[in-house]
Amino acid sequence: MEVINDLRANFQEATSLSDPDRAVVIVVDDDASMRAAIEQLFASAALASELYPSGLEMLARARLDRPGCIVLETRMPGMSGFEVHARLKQMRVELPVIFLAGSSDIPIAVAAMRDGAADFIEKPFDGQDLVSRVRSAIGGYGVGRKDRMELREVWRKINSLTPRERSVLDLVVAGQSSKEIARTLEVSHRTIDIHRLHVMEKMGAPTLPALVRMRLLAVERRAD
Repeated sequence: MEVINDLRANFQEATSLSDPDRAVVIVVDDDASMRAAIEQLFASAALASELYPSGLEMLARARLDRPGCIVLETRMPGMSGFEVHARLKQMRVELPVIFLAGSSDIPIAVAAMRDGAADFIEKPFDGQDLVSRVRSAIGGYGVGRKDRMELREVWRKINSLTPRERSVLDLVVAGQSSKEIARTLEVSHRTIDIHRLHVMEKMGAPTLPALVRMRLLAVERRAD
């Protein structure tokens, strides 16, 4: 059995390294039989999975910067699923979390959803229901991840601007012409044209509307 487990771990690691963008379901449950059943369920649904017997081991070993989701048992010795979720939030891990909750844990699971968990499923659960919810969570994460990556890239570009270029950007977005910006900043019209060119180049904006969209995206998402 130990040899089989070693082979399985090596296969999972090789798969993750060969395809780092493949979604992986990280399962944390102290019940070995439950882990085995969930692993078989996800394998039959063509979902890659990694299984851990405790939250501490998962936090120490799992890669949490890739697509996928985390399935957490609520009641575990040492560190409960809710404590693991709190730790993930502290670490700013963006992977969606689905709780496996007993009936007595449902009120806490609902509270965890208000605190950012993606979903919970009551035990005993239907296997296909769990697969469906996992796929839904991964799909939602994929869309959100794309948005977050776009936003980070926009802010990277904005932060590459000089203070004067950022002032020009803000005034362009406010609708001012180059002449108006020149009067506002008390510099020449030619100087503003040069700054605008640099802003367009650094932001990678092919057109003025594209530049405005990027700046508005950064403002709106930060407000959210």
